[in-house]
Amino acid sequence: MKYKLLGRSGLAVSELCLGTMTFGNTTSESESIEMIERFVEQGGNFLDTANVYVGGKSEEIVGKAMKNKRSDIVLATKVRMSTSDDINGSGLSRKHIMDSVEASLKRLQTDYIDLYQVHTWDAATPIEETLRALDDLVSSGKVRYIGCSNFYSWQLMKSLACSEMNRYVKFISIQPQYSLVSRQMDREMLSLCKEENIGFIPWAPLGGGFLTGRYNRSEPTEGRLTAKAGESSWGLRANERNFQVLDAVQSVAEQLGKTPAQVALRWLNQLEGMTSPIFGARTLEQFNDNMGAIGWEMPQEVWNQLNEVSALEADYPNRFIDKFKRNI
Repeated sequence: MKYKLLGRSGLAVSELCLGTMTFGNTTSESESIEMIERFVEQGGNFLDTANVYVGGKSEEIVGKAMKNKRSDIVLATKVRMSTSDDINGSGLSRKHIMDSVEASLKRLQTDYIDLYQVHTWDAATPIEETLRALDDLVSSGKVRYIGCSNFYSWQLMKSLACSEMNRYVKFISIQPQYSLVSRQMDREMLSLCKEENIGFIPWAPLGGGFLTGRYNRSEPTEGRLTAKAGESSWGLRANERNFQVLDAVQSVAEQLGKTPAQVALRWLNQLEGMTSPIFGARTLEQFNDNMGAIGWEMPQEVWNQLNEVSALEADYPNRFIDKFKRNI
């Protein structure tokens, strides 16, 4: 397992992050704990959860699993989504943040969170209020670093500017959706992260299962992609461009003697600006398959092939700006 620094910090995280959204739901507690133990044994130190995953059950399981190895784990969780029917039970107000962090700490059986992430933007709360609350949590020792997720580029930049101006702690990472079949972050976000040295830790690196090789052009009758809504629904994934990407991934997998999932994750690991893709696994078999993405290098010409087939069509202002790049 290799490690990278998380953004503009001295915090080293493993090149893969274990996502825990299925823990306590489609993955049993015992299997979830075993998954974490195997991950740590193989050098993984980065775990991602959220206070709303399975109604808090995911955090509880993670807490049990890391109880005797807390100092070896970089623990990330999130705040923003609704945790109750109360009018203040969601958002990024000071109240909701302070209430939520205490609940998360209790479920996680720890007295600090390594990376506390805002799950998405809250237009109802001034970003100054949110960042001040997060700054206080860092000062108190309950949180060590902060990050964001599912932001527009301007929202991240506005947040960084606000922290700079008020001398608040800054976001060191962002967690967006990103994969070979979801490269919208190439338009602005990825270049912003490179410029400001923001850690890039994408979710759904396998396109919600689309890139595992399990699916073909026939509409599936079971599996996650059968969902009628959501970013990883069949309605959003099933288009000819994505199938061409999938064909290329499967071809490369056969050529290299790897699985499609391993190829898709390895491509991400070798992308400039990438920190740590967050992979999820419903079963230990899936976990073992995903962990096969480490310990080898994809040949550059093969990486380029996948990059080309998955690249977004050139658009404005990128195609205009690229014409005037200065090579000095």
